Amino acid sequence: MSEYVRTYRGLEIYPLVYSHIPREAVGSFDYDAGFDAAVRICRRGTDGTLTASRVFRIPHRAPFGDAGEARRASNDYAERLIDGEVDGQSMRDL
Repeated sequence: MSEYVRTYRGLEIYPLVYSHIPREAVGSFDYDAGFDAAVRICRRGTDGTLTASRVFRIPHRAPFGDAGEARRASNDYAERLIDGEVDGQSMRDL
């Protein structure tokens, strides 16, 4: 799978989507159980090196129905975090 990255207000956004039920040592993923999501937000320095990075879990009561829905929720949540619209979360240290 190719890595998906986008920028918003000078920060890089990496959606992290994974199966709701972890794969056991033997067996495959249960994609029918849905997906959970998080987002990694990164800041790069002027020389292109990574200067700061944080991962935020997407609060959601139930698993997302498909990977696309989880990815969209990651992007939306990242934008709201960056804009300062999420209570209890701050981007000051990034």
